[in-house]
This record gives sequence, structure tokens and C-alpha cells, in this order.
Amino acid sequence: MTNVIELEGVVKRYQSADTPALGPVDLVVAEGEAVAITGPSGSGKSTLLNLVAGLDRPTEGRVSVGGLRIDGLGERGLARFRRERIGMVFQFFNLLDDLTVADNILLPAQLAGTPRAAAAARAAELMAVLGIAEHARAYPGRLSGGERQRVAVARALVNRPALLLADEPTGALDTASGHEVRELLLDLHRSGQTVVLVTHDLALARSCAERTVSLVDGNALDHSDNRDERDERDNRDERARAAR
Repeated sequence: MTNVIELEGVVKRYQSADTPALGPVDLVVAEGEAVAITGPSGSGKSTLLNLVAGLDRPTEGRVSVGGLRIDGLGERGLARFRRERIGMVFQFFNLLDDLTVADNILLPAQLAGTPRAAAAARAAELMAVLGIAEHARAYPGRLSGGERQRVAVARALVNRPALLLADEPTGALDTASGHEVRELLLDLHRSGQTVVLVTHDLALARSCAERTVSLVDGNALDHSDNRDERDERDNRDERARAAR
């Protein structure tokens, strides 16, 4: 099994701060693994995600994603890296309100230069799998929060990225929609998608990820194995379905 993420001695400092915002941190995420990054506000969660996504650069250390060392790439190389290897899902969706659902999903494929027919076929496939095909011609403002997050996930997956990054994906959702997105993340992981989830919600982390990395003041303090808890929850769900 290959590693999708490798962080070695990663430190991020900002000029105005006396202490690092992150690090030093060592982290490895294997292909097909689901890992949750948790911690209080200001602990370095978003900084870590931004470094993995190539949206920020480390002050020290090495960041490799999909076998590519990204901390030394130029802006053009980083843009190509994000288009081809990373899918991102955000708390507030970041959809374009003046584009339809289908066009929002197609946008990353168009930026990557994917032929229109191939991109449209991929978008249609994702909309069908994620249960939003009926909204293809609708605009995001007409959808529920859970539906909008499904559109955001489809957009993130349209270029078949090696890694899906989710930053507080249920933070702006009500309980029912949050449950839908949790199940969606679980289904994606079970299909083999590598997922890194940033969340302050420990229950979401334990239910969606095999492993939880806790950050406090920029330092990784705990690597918890969630698999027994997830297996027990899955067994309870299976028993409940059988009883119905």
C-alpha cells in the first residue's frame, strides 16, 4: 500500500507570532485510509489542511502528496497539483450561485482541460451516485444545505483526485443534513477514496475515520484508532435495518 500523504518535520510560522502555528508534525496517510484531524480553534487544523492542499508553504519540513513533493513547487505547479490530485470540500460549500449544479461540478474538469463529453459523463455519473441528478439544472440557492454539500463533493471528485480533503464539512448543516454528509463520507471511504477530514466534532471524526489525529497548540498529541468503534456502530446500524 502506498502513502498518499507524507509530512516530515513540518513547521509553519507566521511573522507576527512568537510560536509556530503548526509543528513540528510528522504524518503519514496511506492510500484508501480515512483520517480525521481534530482539535480546538487555533490548534492548527486548517493550517495543516492548507499545507497538504498546497495553499500554503511550510516554514520547515517536507510535504509530499501522491509521491510528489509539493513544498518546493512554484505557483503554476501547485495549481496543476490541486487540479489533478486534490479535491476539496468546505464548510460553506463555495459554490457559484450563478452557475447550475451541473456547471458547478463541471468547472474543475474544464479548468483541467478535460474534453467536454468526458467531463459531462463524469458529472452525470457523480450526480446519479450522490442522488442529485434531478437538480442538475437547478441553482445552488434553491437546494438544502445537505444537497449543496453533495454538489460540493461531486465537484471535488470530478477530476478523480487521489485525495479528498474535507474542512468542517458538516459545520454549516443542521443535524439531518449533517448525518447525510457523514454517511456520504463513509460511503466514499468504503469505495476506496482516501479522505482527510478536519473537524472539531469528535463524534463525526470517530464515525467517519479509521484514525484520529488530535492537534493542540499546533502539536499532534494523539493518534487514536477508531476502527473498533466504527465496526460496532456499523453492526448496530445493520441490526437496526434487519429489525425493520
